[in-house]
Amino acid sequence: MVSTKNTLVVLVADRPGVLNKVASLFRRRGFNIENIAVGSSEEPGVSRMTILMFGSPAEMEQLRKQLDKLIDVIKVFDLSEGDIVSKELALVKVNTTPGTRSEIMQIVDIYRANIVDVAPDSLTIEATGNEEKIESLLNLLRNFGIKEIARTGQIAMTRGNPRE
Repeated sequence: MVSTKNTLVVLVADRPGVLNKVASLFRRRGFNIENIAVGSSEEPGVSRMTILMFGSPAEMEQLRKQLDKLIDVIKVFDLSEGDIVSKELALVKVNTTPGTRSEIMQIVDIYRANIVDVAPDSLTIEATGNEEKIESLLNLLRNFGIKEIARTGQIAMTRGNPRE
C-alpha cells in the first residue's frame, strides 16, 4: 500500500485530556503525526485539530472510524483529496549585524513576511504560507544564523462552502 500525505480535521469537545486521547489513538495504531495544530473553532466549546500524517487510503479510513468512536470527537473530515486552503505560521529569530540587517530586510520583503521585533543583534520575523515557502525562507536565513524557530504547523480548511 502506498503512503500519502493526509490532512485530517477533527472537531472535538474543548475539555482537558482530549488531545491526549487523540494522540494516544495514533500512537496505539503506530502512526506518526507529522504535524498537529489545535485551537478554538467558530463554535463555543469546540476545538479544531488539524493533523498531518502519512498513510494509505485504507489506513486513513480505519483511523477515521477509530476517531469517530472517541466520545469527545464531534466530527472528522479528511481534507486530503479536497480543494483546501492551508497555511503555516513561523517566527524566526535571526542574527544580525549592521552590515546584514538591510539584506535580511530585503529577503523578508520578497517573502511578504514581517519583522515583528528588532534587537541590537537580531531580528524576529513572522512568515506565513505553505510549508515550501517557509522552508525556502528558512534556507536563505540560515546563512545569517538562526537563533530560534517556532512553527505552528499547517492549519487547513476547505475552499468555498464548508463540508456537511
